[in-house]
Formats: sequence, structure tokens, C-alpha cells
Amino acid sequence: MSRIKTWKGQCWALCGVALISAAAASLVTAQVISSSRVFELNIYHVSPGKARALEARFRDASGLLSRHGLNVMGYWVPEGDPVWNDTFIYLVAHASRDEADRNWSAFHADPQFQKYEKAEDAEHLIQSVDTVYMRPAAYSKLK
Repeated sequence: MSRIKTWKGQCWALCGVALISAAAASLVTAQVISSSRVFELNIYHVSPGKARALEARFRDASGLLSRHGLNVMGYWVPEGDPVWNDTFIYLVAHASRDEADRNWSAFHADPQFQKYEKAEDAEHLIQSVDTVYMRPAAYSKLK
């Protein structure tokens, strides 16, 4: 009987070690996967007085962005400093840079996007766009 208890104890210990190892491997894998995540910061410099029109355009296009896997974390309209009056900002999270490229390509190929592109050609809301891809720092809360 004591041999059976010893065997059961060893079996449970082995199962416990296996479970802890699997959990640790999952955490390491999750860290590796999340480490490829990138954020894309877009700063639109808008033609004077047309920031609200561009904001409305993005409000209208947000569903299309989402349908193409473009996970917009937020849109911002600066306030309080006149230097930033004609600026529109948004942040997109991507699983990887490759995914970002694929999703943007699909978005730009969508016929509905062409409607927005033609409207921009006619209205000239945007003067320029600054885009930067960023990786989260190891100590960042947002990853």
C-alpha cells in the first residue's frame, strides 16, 4: 500500500512539474508573439480650417478600417495649442509589421476606399502625413 501511495505522490509531482512547465512555456510564447506587435502613429497635417472635415471623414471610414483588420486604438484632435489646430492623430495596433502591410494593402485596394481617395483629391484636406511604426518598450503597460 505504501508503494502505491509513493507512486501516486510521484505521479502527482510529475503532473505538477509538467503543468508548471507548460504554463511557463505559454508565457514565454506569449511574450515572443507579443514582442512582434507594433503600433503605428499617424499624424495628419490638415489644410487650414479643415480639421473637422477630416475628423468627419475618419468617423465615416472607421468601419472600413476595422473591416480590414486595422485596429485603431484611438483618434485624437489636439486642443489648447494653436500650433496643433490643423492636426489629426490616430494610433493603430498591429500583430506584426507584415500584418500591417497586408492589411493596409487590402484597405487601399477596397473600392470603398477609392471613394475616400477621390474625395481627398477634390477637397485637399490633407497637406502631409507623418507615420512612424513603434515597438513597445519592455516596461510599457501597453504591449
